Amino acid sequence: MKTIKIAIVGLFLMVASATQAQVSINVNIGSPPAWGPAGYAEMEYYYLPDIEAYYDVRASQFIYFGGGRWVRTTYLPRQYRNYDLYGGYKVVLTDYHGRTPYTYFDRHRVKYYKGYHGAPQRPYRPREVYGYNDRRNDRRDYRHHDNRNHDKHDRHHDKHDRHDDDHGHGGPGRR
Repeated sequence: MKTIKIAIVGLFLMVASATQAQVSINVNIGSPPAWGPAGYAEMEYYYLPDIEAYYDVRASQFIYFGGGRWVRTTYLPRQYRNYDLYGGYKVVLTDYHGRTPYTYFDRHRVKYYKGYHGAPQRPYRPREVYGYNDRRNDRRDYRHHDNRNHDKHDRHHDKHDRHDDDHGHGGPGRR
């Protein structure tokens, strides 16, 4: 009787962990990329006119023509690795559902030519922007943060600091 209870509890735990794993896997599939246009969370494909490629939102893959065939990859091809996905225009394909949006590539290429810009777009999530001061505003003094003896080095700096203060060369924030 005791072994049956243990087996039932073990089976319950395996089913519960399998269910939990399936939920965590399915949560991220099909979510729009941060650079995708806001307001289109349920769309399947974007067409990127500047690089004549598609993006499959559900599969998180770019689709482009290369080597004589249509290719699906996680990353853009080498020649477009520096392409600004946030700044480039994305055409949301609202009229296509299937696996091969490139079936209509000839139409898309003419209607949404390179450089095409329709209505203004905002990205799904704005990219982080670092200003000049955000990167260089670290004014920590690292001279005293290790156990090595830097007395000679520190005395050298202290002497120059006193010299600068005496002669009005203290620089910003010294006075």
